[in-house]
Amino acid sequence: MGAVSGGGATSRPTGGLVDRYGRVATDLRVSLTDRCNLRCTYCMPAEGLPWAPDDTVLTDAEVVRLVRIGVELLGVREVRFTGGEPLLRRGLEGIVGATAALRTADDVPVRTALTTNGLGLDKRAHALAAAGLGRVNVSLDSLDPQRFAVIARRDRHADVLAGLAAAAAAGLAPVKVNAVLVRGVNDDEAVPLLTWALAHGYHLRFIEQMPLGPHGSWRREDLVTAREILDTLSAAFELVAEPDGARAGAPAETWHVAGHPGATVGVIGSVTRPFCGACDRTRLTADGQVRSCLFARDEDDLRGLLRGGADDDAVADAWRAAMRGKAAGHGIDDPTFLQPARTMSAIGG
Repeated sequence: MGAVSGGGATSRPTGGLVDRYGRVATDLRVSLTDRCNLRCTYCMPAEGLPWAPDDTVLTDAEVVRLVRIGVELLGVREVRFTGGEPLLRRGLEGIVGATAALRTADDVPVRTALTTNGLGLDKRAHALAAAGLGRVNVSLDSLDPQRFAVIARRDRHADVLAGLAAAAAAGLAPVKVNAVLVRGVNDDEAVPLLTWALAHGYHLRFIEQMPLGPHGSWRREDLVTAREILDTLSAAFELVAEPDGARAGAPAETWHVAGHPGATVGVIGSVTRPFCGACDRTRLTADGQVRSCLFARDEDDLRGLLRGGADDDAVADAWRAAMRGKAAGHGIDDPTFLQPARTMSAIGG
C-alpha cells in the first residue's frame, strides 16, 4: 500500500512537548474516526452517538502532516492509531505506511501501534504489517460469546478471535488483549482470560473502567479495581513484579507470570492507581484537536491552522502551547471532577 504524502520538508526541531511540570510528551495517540461498529455498554449508548461531520474529520494527508510535525519538530517517538474504531478508516494502511517511514531527529524509526476492537482485522492484518505497523492491542472483555454480545451489543465474538489470530500470524507481536471488567457483568473472568491468553501467547492487559462513557452511566461501585484484579490473579498464578522503573511512562503496571517464559499480564489502574506524574502522551482527535490529557475539558484546534494555511512551525508552536497547559493529574478522585464533554469514542483511546 503506498504511503500518503505529508507535505514538504520541515525545519530542525526547536523544542519538544514539555508541560509546566517538566513532563515530556513523546507518545502520540491519533484518533482516526469517532465511529465504531460495536456499542459497548461502558463506552456508548445502544443507539450510538452523533458522529462528526465528514468535512470536520482530518483527511489522510492532514493526519500524516500532523504526525510528521509531531515526529520531526516535537520529539514524538511512538504513534498509536485509535478510534472510535480505526479499522473503519479506509486509508489506514497508507497512513500507517507514511508514519512508519518517518525518522526522529536522531534517525530512529517511529514505533507504530494500533488499538482496535478486532472486527475486520483478519482481512487487514498482513497489509498493515507490510505497511509498517508494529503491534496491536485488541479489546476482548469476555470469553463467552453470549456475554460478549451483551457487553458489545453485537454478536461478533468469533470475528474478534479471528482478528487476534490474524494479527499473531502477521507478526504484529506481542499481540496485546485489553479487557475491562465490570462488577456483576464479567468480573469473574480475570483468571479464565489470563489462562486463555497464556495458552495463545497473547499479553493480557486489564483496564479499570473509566468515566468516559455516556454521561451518567459510570458508577464507582461498578468499578473492579486494580487491587481486586491483582488479588484474584495472585490466588491462581505466581506473579513476579517488573523491576522498579520498568514502567516509565507506560500506563500498565506489568508482572511476569511464573512458569510461562516471556508472558506478562498488566493492569492499567487509571482510576485508583493513576500514572499522571509520568504521563508522556499527547492526543489528536479525529477532527484535529489537541488534547493534553484523556480527561481534559479543553482542546486546541490544529485543523483550523492546517486549513488556514499555517506553516509547520506555526502548527508546532500551537501544539507546544497546548501541551504547556496540561494539568498535574486527571482528578477523578477529586470531588470537583467533571467528566469531559466528549466520550471515549470521540476522544480516542
